[in-house]
Amino acid sequence: MIDLGKTLAKVSLWDRAGRRIDVRTRANGVAGGALDVAGIAGWLIEALGAWPAHPVEAIVPVGHGAGVAALRDGALAFAPADYEAAIPADVMAHYRAARDPFAVTGSPALPHGLNLGAQLWSLEERGALEGVTLLPWAQYWAWFLTGAAVSEVSSLGCHTDLWEPAAAAFSTLAVRMGWAERFAPLARAGDMVGTLKPEIAATTGLSPQVRVLAGVHDSNAALHGARGFAEIADHEATVLSTGTWFVAMRRARGQAPVLPERRDCLVNVDIEGRAVPSARFMGGREIELAAGGAAVDDPAEQEALLADVPGLLAAGAMLLPTLAPGCGPFPDHAPRWIGEPADKRAAACLYGALMADAALELIGAKDTLLIEGRFAGAEVFVRALAALRPDTRVMVADGPCDAAFGALRLAEPGLVPAARLRQVEPLAGDFLAYRARWLLETMP
Repeated sequence: MIDLGKTLAKVSLWDRAGRRIDVRTRANGVAGGALDVAGIAGWLIEALGAWPAHPVEAIVPVGHGAGVAALRDGALAFAPADYEAAIPADVMAHYRAARDPFAVTGSPALPHGLNLGAQLWSLEERGALEGVTLLPWAQYWAWFLTGAAVSEVSSLGCHTDLWEPAAAAFSTLAVRMGWAERFAPLARAGDMVGTLKPEIAATTGLSPQVRVLAGVHDSNAALHGARGFAEIADHEATVLSTGTWFVAMRRARGQAPVLPERRDCLVNVDIEGRAVPSARFMGGREIELAAGGAAVDDPAEQEALLADVPGLLAAGAMLLPTLAPGCGPFPDHAPRWIGEPADKRAAACLYGALMADAALELIGAKDTLLIEGRFAGAEVFVRALAALRPDTRVMVADGPCDAAFGALRLAEPGLVPAARLRQVEPLAGDFLAYRARWLLETMP
């Protein structure tokens, strides 16, 4: 499985039983406001070549939802933009005036190029889209490996402004601007789009018969993986995917709440094309900034971090949002410490829990919550969140259930997770009073 994130690329090798055998990672950079496609491509070929002795049968690309590739004459026309690169204010103003309403697309107006529509509008104004075929980021890598160009609904339906979930079709904006017809034909995430290019098979030592699937948006891959658990499946449940972004995705039984656009809520679209009420914030980035770059998920440090929590609660030490301007439940707030501690790691985890709780409240999450991804191993974060939501069964898995596992389930649809879920024990302490003060200071 290949997972091409904004800050990290991963290639993982799995067996048919759903056990991860090996994983390779790469820290991604950006240059000149563009994603490092060439660097990722070279590393990807090298990583795939690490396992020639294994009988690899399928490759599934996973990618973030704010990258778009343009092909012209069988090659990449230009490097895809970094979604954090600034778009000129006048261009953004014209785009914002033309975009469809949030109630129609479920895409909130986001900063910079986080809406793919904003990237395409900017490219259109520069005349860069003439004669191109457009691909979402995950599907670009399926094309890179096979030469077959397709698009996929979960990648088109995640805060792009390009899709209408209720109509299961491209948005009015995408049709009016001619972008819809430029996108490669739709395929399902689990469809085989081709086999490895002969030159890639020769270089990596993999079989030229390796199947490559269309691929999937990363958060939706995590959601698909979580649905492999009987406790989640098609029940009323929410999955909180944690990485650079924290994305809460709710499988709602009955009517979902009306989502507030200005608080980074959105409607994702799962691999079946169904609407998924969602909320998000840049949790991994914010926790790392708050902790001064120190890791909060190191297993060896968990007892020490847990031991810091009573003192933080007693002192009322807390971080107010937001460290990622324009994002999350409090996009317009400026960050501020109250009682800033010397060691900020545990306090950063409490901040993450408070932000996650606010995001979950916005989408009406209830019953069961599964936390997956890197920060599922941050005990202060998961246990504080359980304390903040006493009426929710908060769960984590004792093994992989992340986006890569969800991608594996596309290749092996009947796969049952080897991991088991355990219920998180809430931290002791008056977290409801702590949250009340945090909200009071945040929204006086």
